[in-house]
Amino acid sequence: MNWDQIEGNWKQMKGKVKQQWGQLTDDDMTKIAGKKDVLVGKIQERYGIAKSEAERQLEDFCTTQQQPTAHSR
Repeated sequence: MNWDQIEGNWKQMKGKVKQQWGQLTDDDMTKIAGKKDVLVGKIQERYGIAKSEAERQLEDFCTTQQQPTAHSR
């Protein structure tokens, strides 16, 4: 799943994001509002990791969120 799909489905994806990064608060999720750069920053802040590591984790997360598209049904 690419970021545009995640951003477009942010209300549905918030739970999965929070499950992956449990230290993110509900307030964080509201501030993130589907914005990739804000999410990377919050992951960095909450977990004390480098931006490159936060970006890698987010890329891994996006890869695991692959869902069938309408035309593959």
